[in-house]
Amino acid sequence: MTIRMQSYKISADNTLESKKTVFGKLQFLLWISLFFISLNVHAQKDELNAQTIRTVCIDAGHGGKDPGCLGASSNEKTVCLNMALKLGEKIKSTYPNIKVVYTRDKDVFVELDERAKIANKNKSDLFICIHANAASSSAFGAETYVLGLHRTSAQEKIAERENSTIYLESDGGEKYKDFDLSPDAIIARQLQLAIYLDQSINFASKVQAELKGLGRYDRGVKQAGFLVLYKTTMPSVLIETGFLTNPDEEKFLRDTASQTKMANAMFVAFQKYKNELEGVDTMKGIHTDNHEVEADKNPKDGTASFNPNSVLFRVQIETSAKKLQPNVDRFRGLNIWEYSQDGLYKYTAGIFENDFKSANEFKNQMREKGFPYAFVVAFQNGERISIDHAIQLTK
Repeated sequence: MTIRMQSYKISADNTLESKKTVFGKLQFLLWISLFFISLNVHAQKDELNAQTIRTVCIDAGHGGKDPGCLGASSNEKTVCLNMALKLGEKIKSTYPNIKVVYTRDKDVFVELDERAKIANKNKSDLFICIHANAASSSAFGAETYVLGLHRTSAQEKIAERENSTIYLESDGGEKYKDFDLSPDAIIARQLQLAIYLDQSINFASKVQAELKGLGRYDRGVKQAGFLVLYKTTMPSVLIETGFLTNPDEEKFLRDTASQTKMANAMFVAFQKYKNELEGVDTMKGIHTDNHEVEADKNPKDGTASFNPNSVLFRVQIETSAKKLQPNVDRFRGLNIWEYSQDGLYKYTAGIFENDFKSANEFKNQMREKGFPYAFVVAFQNGERISIDHAIQLTK
């Protein structure tokens, strides 16, 4: 049984001319479908660009009867589980309000499609899959993958190796027999998930930068057809932390202190990604200055005039580690409303009742006026809610 690599077949008794006709029609229909998928994706991108991270799913590769790749004295399943647990604990201790979900927290076998189901069922905002690599004894370095088409035979082999876990599943992988990993199918899936692809690449790039900062060789951000990434419906990456087949890398990866360093590097990447996604100015750093009060300390935002059950969209323009006061220079002419979250003070301008479109237009105006990281946030009954949920409520 093999995973299907063609999206359609033409019977052998067709003439050459009919084959061309069938191919042409199928190709036309495919790209028409992709065109409409892309229109839908672009329409949703702005709606999701301010997603708050509430749940993270961490997937330690392999497990149980599936050891993954092997070094001289270590295996992938153990090394990856140790890093996954360390990363999860770091996130939980730093952000108690973030739910951390593991696909496995001990040495058990979890089927590939079940890993994605766990992430999807928990409505995760980020999926982090941790693996170790295998090749020749001279191969070294770390690389991070997002779903896509492989560009080299080496990338294809990594995907095939990680996907081969299906043959250890209870049905021998029968449920994947019609699974389509052809180039056309992957392109279509990428378009369906395009609202998450940019975020996946963004997080993957931050992971690579942090691992490089540890002195690890940077093999870059790459794409390949990993089954576990194909099934998830949120920003998702697969980190190949190093090569257990390289003696020096194996020594590093099996060392407890090194595993902690790797997990901490992933955490810093996560923290930077989270801050950027939620509007913290990562280029300039979080504001720590306290402005003198030269404006109304408690500006009225007119909330009382709206229906309590309405969804109120605002535009977040500033985030600070210390409480700020409305400042005539920075916030001149703006009615500023403050709220706090995760130990940070966040400042918004504008208020739009059940009107995401107008809020989004105001966001663009704020960016033009010198707030380049402005984005839309939503509230209901005084509580912040996710943008995608807010938009659903207002439809």
